Amino acid sequence: MKIENNILKYYLKNVYFITGTAFAGKSTTVKMLAEKYDMIFCGENYHSAVSDIVATPDAQPDICYLNNLTDWRDFVRRSPEEYERWIFGTGKEAAEFEVAELLSLSKNNKKIIVDTNIPVDVLKEISEYNRVAVMLSPQSMSVERFFDRDDPEKQFILHVIQSCENPEAVMENYKRGLALINSKEHYDELANSGFFTVVRQDDGNDTRKEVCDMIAAHFGLTNPGLER
Repeated sequence: MKIENNILKYYLKNVYFITGTAFAGKSTTVKMLAEKYDMIFCGENYHSAVSDIVATPDAQPDICYLNNLTDWRDFVRRSPEEYERWIFGTGKEAAEFEVAELLSLSKNNKKIIVDTNIPVDVLKEISEYNRVAVMLSPQSMSVERFFDRDDPEKQFILHVIQSCENPEAVMENYKRGLALINSKEHYDELANSGFFTVVRQDDGNDTRKEVCDMIAAHFGLTNPGLER
């Protein structure tokens, strides 16, 4: 079954999407906006409670890779090219689960804020300019500072790397994968998407509130009467 984009766009009219590169501040911004404007919070991998159960190898092979993983050291030792392919393949497969989950949540008729990996070409089809924001960080930040946070998933991966034989080589291999995922090609795809974009500066300043206010204004949350 195929649902036309105009139908999806109508039912997702109260959904606000934030996408972008690693270490750009997406998770923090989504959480801050949810708290400040009483929005339904959909954090990173919010769809996984369903996708981990429903996904099948024939329909969603990349999602099922994790379900069938017996040793997480195999995950971090993959080639950088395979890691890059898997990341974007998983994002495409997960997009359908995300949309289904958001359609379910939309029946509450309450604004929803989403930390998403839905590809930007899909977001153009199912959402509007003032419902999407792109957050970007320099590659040096997205790679070198990837583990500089308390995110349980990131810390788990770090622990797995440290448990490997020759962890320094494994870390270097993993960072090469991160560099591919956050390459200029992928960065430019986001930066040139036509959506509202915020670039994180690597100057040590705390810009969380400033960025949150900028995106809130773009979304029309600060003055709902200005929404297009």
